[in-house]
Amino acid sequence: MSFNLATMLRESATANPDKPLCHLDDFTFTYRQVDEISGRVAASLLALGLERGDKVAVQLPNVPQFLFTYFGILKAGLVMVPLNPLLKAPEVAYHLDDSDARVLVTFELFTAEACKGVAQLETPVPTYVVPLPGSQERPEGTRHYDELYAAADTRDIVPLSPDDTAVLLYTSGTTGKPKGAELTHFQLFMNCTVAGELFEFRDDDIGVAVLPLFHVFGLSSVLNVVVRFAGTMVLVPRFDASAVLDAIEKHRCTIFSGVPTMYFALNAADVSGRDLSSLRVGVSGGAAIPGEVIRAFEEKFPGCVILEGYGLSESASTTTFNVSAEQRKVLSIGKPIWGVEVRIVDDIDRELPSGPEHVGEIVIRGHNIMKGYYKKPEATAEAFRGGWFHTGDLAYRDSDGYLFIVDRKKDLIIRGGFNVYPREIEEVLYAHPAVNEAAVIGRVDEKLGEEVMAIVSLKPGATATPEEIIEYAKERVAAYKYPREVRIVPELPKGPTGKILKKELR
Repeated sequence: MSFNLATMLRESATANPDKPLCHLDDFTFTYRQVDEISGRVAASLLALGLERGDKVAVQLPNVPQFLFTYFGILKAGLVMVPLNPLLKAPEVAYHLDDSDARVLVTFELFTAEACKGVAQLETPVPTYVVPLPGSQERPEGTRHYDELYAAADTRDIVPLSPDDTAVLLYTSGTTGKPKGAELTHFQLFMNCTVAGELFEFRDDDIGVAVLPLFHVFGLSSVLNVVVRFAGTMVLVPRFDASAVLDAIEKHRCTIFSGVPTMYFALNAADVSGRDLSSLRVGVSGGAAIPGEVIRAFEEKFPGCVILEGYGLSESASTTTFNVSAEQRKVLSIGKPIWGVEVRIVDDIDRELPSGPEHVGEIVIRGHNIMKGYYKKPEATAEAFRGGWFHTGDLAYRDSDGYLFIVDRKKDLIIRGGFNVYPREIEEVLYAHPAVNEAAVIGRVDEKLGEEVMAIVSLKPGATATPEEIIEYAKERVAAYKYPREVRIVPELPKGPTGKILKKELR
């Protein structure tokens, strides 16, 4: 049995060759064009000597080249490694090294950090740069993305096993260093198929693709769903409320997928004089969305209903979902999707009964769960103990089977829908010459959900201001990660073993 996820594109292109797959500003690419261009990219990558299973890192915003590269990688039997374009050089170097990436594709605006990261590798990898429109600038030693169009189009799609890894998606845990979740062709296909049916996605639907496509939510629940059901999407490279509203109005978009902070911003936007009546579904995930935000949005956009779901990088995106306005429960993440089992368990993995008094960890098994963390068998074994994937999220189930998240077992901070892992930031702060101890926590933020905050103590005789420490971190981690607030204290509270007590800090 063979299966390649790129078959979705080929089938939709065969049935709807001249239908628009994506719009960006005044540019439109049809299914036929994306199928042909991605075929050229596939052939060019193979001409570099890459072999089945080799990794290609892709550090792009929501531009058409993301689609060309993604499906080109899949067609060639290679593995896609999506990277956040905001990563700093040390982060780029870590991801490239840990994933064993053989090639990097990046964007002109991010080449400085990308190239510094590549230079830190023992063996630098070829780096292709997608230029800004009309630009021919690129750093010395890099290659123009157009070179990947050089090969003749190929109709071939490399046959693979359904269990072969399609995407190596990096996530992190309390250990600090990001881990690559191996998502297979079959898992991604099943997840977008089931999710699309839950969204009641139709082939005449037009989705707003403003969620980053390098994130599992955007990749699986937007891009893959659109291609699987032969729909159309409007690419918005960076979230801006006016740009999203322009896209909805200009292209008559019907589905918007976003994190709660995006709905918050759209609620605050001026929509007077706009015709936004085409919008029928809002899909929310990434963090809990407040009930008042849902109510305000649905009043502002009559005819549109917000449906909330839950998922992780390790679950190929959607795991639970509220299926309709009639059946949803506000503040609930819904029920498990088709083919997926979810349990709430205690500290020794015993299943708990329903009720808000029985809070436990969410564990999952089903077709959507990753096959493991790349090159990390111990972390994989720990996550899958007892045959269930342990999420680290705490929740309860009500008597109707709806799930409600109440807290996070891990110290994860979700800032505007992006995961920030305190240990990673703490390691950077500990490298500051004046810092003695550091703890990073999340504090409540009205717009972002949570904001990153650091509490530090200084070494005897050392001096530093909060502003200096913030700037130090800002230069070393992605923009969404660095602490916006630093408090300097004489000493951090500790328990009997010397562990810093974050609960007291909060």
